Amino acid sequence: MGDREARTQAVLVCGHTGAAEDAASRRPARPDGSSVIVNRALNAPRPALVEVTASGVPREVNRQPVALLREEWRVVDRWWTEEPVSRRYFEVVLESGQNTVVFRDEERGCWFTQRA
Repeated sequence: MGDREARTQAVLVCGHTGAAEDAASRRPARPDGSSVIVNRALNAPRPALVEVTASGVPREVNRQPVALLREEWRVVDRWWTEEPVSRRYFEVVLESGQNTVVFRDEERGCWFTQRA
């Protein structure tokens, strides 16, 4: 096992929901040619490819190296419902200088990004 493999873990990537999500992101045209406004959630989480250290801290986000870990926090909510929320968040600065928030959905085992 190489040095890099010893320091990282494999990560499950969750994809988008498919055709329904793709169709919702387009602006359909009315018969007269005008556009219909489609409502979307602002700053909605997007699936991410994340490479982590053995302790679960992101090393790369969408193939971009992490230069700085600014903050880490956890959110555990709605544990009493059928759809509990358990997430581990990281605010990071990528080598490109971009600030981003990445989180692991502990219930699904998937990673997502959101703008900082």
